[in-house]
Amino acid sequence: MTGKVRELFLTGVLIVLGILCFFCLVRSVRGPKLADRIMAVNMIGTMTMMSIAVLTVKLGEGFLADVALIYAMISFLAVVVVSKVYMGVHKEESEAQKKEGDEGK
Repeated sequence: MTGKVRELFLTGVLIVLGILCFFCLVRSVRGPKLADRIMAVNMIGTMTMMSIAVLTVKLGEGFLADVALIYAMISFLAVVVVSKVYMGVHKEESEAQKKEGDEGK
């Protein structure tokens, strides 16, 4: 009986994570700001890692834990790079607006 309850629980967790990923996908498309989109993509990556970890336990396959760790590193680097690019674009736009404001005087 315990094995069936465990399997049912892990399946429920995977379903909930899938639903939450869908909501994050909607947030990443709708925005309203770029920072919201970056955060939503980061959350999707985190929930994907959690899903892989749950599958590791459910299927009893240890190599999936390694896949989750590699995915975590790649997801972290992707968010850092996207944030760095966003900060550079934001800084350039701020400087351009400041320059336009100085020329208008």
